[in-house]
Amino acid sequence: MTTSLDAPPIAPAPDTSGADVTGEFVLPPEKRRRANPLAPVAASARSGATAAWRTGSRLAAGGWRFVAPYVQVISGLGALVLVAGAVALTGGLLLGWPELTFIGLTLLVAAVVALFFLIGRSSYSIDIELNPRRVTVGDRAIGRVLVTNIGKRPSTATALEVPVGEGLAEFAIGGLKPGEDTEELFAVPTNRRAVILAGPAVSVRGDQLGLFRRAVRWTDQIELFVHPVTTRLHPTAAGLVRDLEGQVTKKITNNDISFHALRAYVTGDDVRYVHWRTSARTGQLMVRQFEESRRSQLTIIASSDTRYYADDAEFELAVSVMASIGSQVIRDGTQISVVTEDRILKTHSVTSLLDDTCRIESIAGSTASARDFAREATKRLPPPSVVVIVAGSLMDATDYRSIQRLFGGETNVLALRIETGARARIQDVAGLAIITIGALSDLPRVMARAV
Repeated sequence: MTTSLDAPPIAPAPDTSGADVTGEFVLPPEKRRRANPLAPVAASARSGATAAWRTGSRLAAGGWRFVAPYVQVISGLGALVLVAGAVALTGGLLLGWPELTFIGLTLLVAAVVALFFLIGRSSYSIDIELNPRRVTVGDRAIGRVLVTNIGKRPSTATALEVPVGEGLAEFAIGGLKPGEDTEELFAVPTNRRAVILAGPAVSVRGDQLGLFRRAVRWTDQIELFVHPVTTRLHPTAAGLVRDLEGQVTKKITNNDISFHALRAYVTGDDVRYVHWRTSARTGQLMVRQFEESRRSQLTIIASSDTRYYADDAEFELAVSVMASIGSQVIRDGTQISVVTEDRILKTHSVTSLLDDTCRIESIAGSTASARDFAREATKRLPPPSVVVIVAGSLMDATDYRSIQRLFGGETNVLALRIETGARARIQDVAGLAIITIGALSDLPRVMARAV
């Protein structure tokens, strides 16, 4: 079949793909959805509600900042008296009960009279001192509060409160003439290892019934460090490393101190290590090889997980053992790292280490196993030459061994098992020395035997 050139062109088939002549997609009429005429209104309402909420929040916050100083002077008892007085007075007037009206008036008048006790302003200079700032468990620590009237008028009597740890020291400060001062002393409990916060010193003005109370803060908090009991060790027993240049390892390196052997020159070797005499004799360039040595580094891994300790006394003994070893190592000038589950202790000086031991607290279930704890705690530390593990009597030998396997065979690992009242002894478990310590006085003798 042939087609004439004069035949009219064949009309294109209608496009049913849903695109119009402009190429844009258009739904068939029967599938078109009617646009929601309320959509712009709803969107505008939502944005308006959001803006109103933000404005209201800012206004409420600003209003609270304005009224807070006045509301905060009302104690719980004062709020109860005000509410009870208002309810009783309103009820008495509405119900015609003179007795109830009298009660309401009495309560409100008492509140008004109590307000007069808040009138007045004091100009004090208050200093808190702790002497000394660092003590050992059981030592005596005395705090001193010096109050000076720096105003131009005599001050009225006031009460001074100084929080000390979990307690509160209260002092009654009488009226002071301009420039006059008074001193108050207080004792700080030091029966347990801790960081005790003293302050801030707060002067309190209010009525005798306790309806209203206005407190003014005068000082910041200061810290008192109650260090654990420690004992002195023999220097070599504490460091467990007797060399000055570092421990020699079996790893061969191209540059170090301890000479190992000679080998043939390879392109890229440092010509400074070419042994020219041997090279001239053999006719081939020979370079020195060395045994890698590293500087002495001691790492103490001290667990504070409660599952490894029988009681609090055992945990405190472990902290004392760790602090004793760490203090002696720092005195000897050996590099040291001390880690627990929740912190890496500062080891710049003996004082910084003991200060940080005051912050150690027992925790429960921080890691799945002792190995996980040791791996996470030491992965960012320098490779150690000696590792000391300190834990309670409930950590078994398999836990100590799992920690030992984290370190290479060239690392000396020592496990200290703390058991209050137990006989001091040293056990060898598959090449790992496990030392049982029952009292802090056992530590110097046992450590001397261990090395």
